[in-house]
Amino acid sequence: MAIDLAEYAKKNGVKYFMISFTDLFGGQRAKLVPAQAIADMQEDGAGFAGFATWLDMTPAHPDMLAVPDPSSVIQLPWKPEVAWVAGNCVMEDEDVAQAPRNVLRRLIDEAAAEGLHVKTGIEAEYFLLTPDGREISDEYDTAEKPCYDQQAVMRRYDVVREICDYMLELGWGPYQNDHEDANGQFEMNWEFDDVLKTADKHSFFKFMTKSVAEKHGFRATFMPKPIEGLTGNGCHAHISVWDAPGADSKVNVFAGEGEGQTGEVGLSERGKHFLGGIMKHASALAAITNPTVNSYKRINAPRTMSGATWAPNTVTWTGNNRTHMVRVPGPGRFELRLPDGAANPYLLQAVIIAAGLDGIRTKADPGKRHDIDMYAEGHKVRGAPKLPLNLLDALREYDKDKGLKAAMGDEFSAAYLKMKMQEWNSYVSHFSEWERANTLDI
Repeated sequence: MAIDLAEYAKKNGVKYFMISFTDLFGGQRAKLVPAQAIADMQEDGAGFAGFATWLDMTPAHPDMLAVPDPSSVIQLPWKPEVAWVAGNCVMEDEDVAQAPRNVLRRLIDEAAAEGLHVKTGIEAEYFLLTPDGREISDEYDTAEKPCYDQQAVMRRYDVVREICDYMLELGWGPYQNDHEDANGQFEMNWEFDDVLKTADKHSFFKFMTKSVAEKHGFRATFMPKPIEGLTGNGCHAHISVWDAPGADSKVNVFAGEGEGQTGEVGLSERGKHFLGGIMKHASALAAITNPTVNSYKRINAPRTMSGATWAPNTVTWTGNNRTHMVRVPGPGRFELRLPDGAANPYLLQAVIIAAGLDGIRTKADPGKRHDIDMYAEGHKVRGAPKLPLNLLDALREYDKDKGLKAAMGDEFSAAYLKMKMQEWNSYVSHFSEWERANTLDI
């Protein structure tokens, strides 16, 4: 039975609801609604001018309404009088097709119609910086190989502990926190779930992490490559497919005795073909999983100070080996290592389903498994496509991939490409300090 948000407010002492939606660029937009007004908002939605956000709309469009999904409601652990709730965007009684959460919901329904229920876990890496965003916040975090540095993680214990306490309180099942491979970088892991729940949690995690960091005088960023020379922020996704959603899941349809090289690492035939879809659409996928100009400073980075980028640049897959775009760490699931911290939480999950479903429908083959160190021996791989070198290349690959565009939705794809091309054009028209330093006297 659907949660009555007015009753939820009375029961939990909530004074305000933050009705939130995510736009095409991953920006989180919200209205703060008094609990006394939430009954009407639950029915009709909170009104927004879509043009004022990163959506492909004009000032002449009618109101866009964010109708709260009560199943997503989360009481802010650090400010319990406020509750966050994800909204589904509606205009003139129709779902807004370009709205990211709607794109994901539609693809979830498509997969369910074929008896497939995708579950994912994500690894959202972030940096803790000074408030101006120019330096890491810990002046003593200078080790050449800082990954898992216990002194460095303890110097930021108050931030990490507070966020993890909140995840425990929310029942997310967090199970480990660590200092990551770059100075000033952290990762916090929680249990996998159905993709819509994972997307909502991912969206809320970014909001929560930034809020807690600000409370402690720091700035948290999920930007793919915020510090030159250091490892970037990835957002690896662990993917499995089940026979039913939620607690009704009994059978992992990725697990089983498949044939060939995928079977050897524990993937069923459907798991093989889902992976095949990811590999087939990888270059176009990057436009969604790596959606900013800065993204390509991570996946095409030179060697970092720690010795490795931990990011792919070639479309390859392997067993339990972190130097490839996809690794299969154990039977019944695989890890997509392409996405970065800028990935839109809803579009990331949507494009995984879109590519994977196409792979199953077309019986796509993922190609040869490469069990080598791609950082040391990648030059030996013949025929594997290189990932896009920049955002423009990725957008062009997405535009060429008619199957993926259609799967994501024609209206969404047209809006996304239009807005992202505008972003690219803005970037290339910007006069940079690099140009001044290197070409002023040419």
